[in-house]
Amino acid sequence: MTYDLGSTGLQILLAYAFGFGAIAQLIVGTDRSRWLWLLVAVGWFVGGLFASEVLFAKATVDEIQPIIDGLAYDEALLGGLLGGLIATVATWFFSGPVPRAATPQHPRSAAPLA
Repeated sequence: MTYDLGSTGLQILLAYAFGFGAIAQLIVGTDRSRWLWLLVAVGWFVGGLFASEVLFAKATVDEIQPIIDGLAYDEALLGGLLGGLIATVATWFFSGPVPRAATPQHPRSAAPLA
């Protein structure tokens, strides 16, 4: 048995990862990090890849369904969700608020003078 992820399985995993990252960025906004979408997408991708290719690598089509081009689909979704949520919470927790420049509409949004 070979443990290879085909191009279709990889594309499915990448599409879900970037979709989850975009949704997380829309929910959290840009108050914390403008790069949250990318960090969360990487977390989702790693979690899905780990679940599909490491935890369930030796499972056959008879044992789990569906397997799409080497990707254990349901297990990759579950692993990706777990990895994405961990990455979202970690990024939100460790990133501070993004400082904003003062504008005429919001004069108090600038950093106070020392």
